[in-house]
Amino acid sequence: MPAAHLARARLETLLAAAPRQRVVIVGDAMLDVYLRGDVERISPEAPVPVVRVRERKEALGGAANVAQNVAALGAGCALVAAVGDDLAGARLRDVLGGIGADASALVTVGRPTTTKTRVLARSQQVVRFDEEEDADLGPDDVARVLAAVRSALEGATALVLEDYNKGVLVPGVIEPAIAMARAAGIPIVVDPKFRNFFAFRGATVFKPNRRELEAALGAAVDLAHPEALPATLARLGVDHLLLTLGEHGMALLSGAGEPFRVPTTAREVYDVVGAGDTVTAYLAVMLGAGATPQEAAVVANFAAGVEVGKLGAQSVSADEVLEAYDAVAAHRDPAVYV
Repeated sequence: MPAAHLARARLETLLAAAPRQRVVIVGDAMLDVYLRGDVERISPEAPVPVVRVRERKEALGGAANVAQNVAALGAGCALVAAVGDDLAGARLRDVLGGIGADASALVTVGRPTTTKTRVLARSQQVVRFDEEEDADLGPDDVARVLAAVRSALEGATALVLEDYNKGVLVPGVIEPAIAMARAAGIPIVVDPKFRNFFAFRGATVFKPNRRELEAALGAAVDLAHPEALPATLARLGVDHLLLTLGEHGMALLSGAGEPFRVPTTAREVYDVVGAGDTVTAYLAVMLGAGATPQEAAVVANFAAGVEVGKLGAQSVSADEVLEAYDAVAAHRDPAVYV
């Protein structure tokens, strides 16, 4: 299969163009809450540990984490998502504003803001509890989301559809949003989930992981014998299929050619949480900056290699990507040609 390569000068050019981009992200935003503490005893009420909380931390999750990664690149971004009229929704707006993201496109609906609270003791997760409603949005809310998408897309250079099956990305949102972006001539990056997996026809880059694709197809994906993959691409109705493969990197399928392989560049893996959001954000910004899908995949792969070396879902800066590129080039990795 063709190898991934990108000259450093080209990488610098693409990253330097990031601040001139504006990405619209549509999907399921979440507030992640981390409660850290110590366990010193078992509860007398039930056989469960008592965690004395010492620290509370809030972070952006789901589509909001994609926005965070776009902002970390210096690009502008607007997030279209459904939030509740509650404290979590207010906090999500505040955190987005703090990173320079446009939260004015958030749509307040009659359901709670999706919140995932993790309780950790000595770096081990004790329990996670989710506050959410994941039914599809009703017609009135769908109309309000579409109005927000239409307004946010003015002047945008890329669109991201980030699906976590929480009810925002229904066909009544997906299809018009893709049509608007295609009419504007901007790239569309999709991070799908199973509920509407085949509803994203017309997307530029469709980015499932291998497990998601195999579950949707009901069959294993054999990259060593890729003869069936063009039929998969045609069934999805998208321009490019970027399959993320964990420690094996990525594979990009475009048309009838062989998959374009992008080997992983991660040196140490501490936590894979948030890596997919980082890839999505970098793909959108790089495509908006004029990168080919192959170039965008290579850059996003470097960013993912940096992100998995961090604890939790964190953003990755352009400088970190350049450092990762230089580290790989210094080892004369065959995946990179300087």
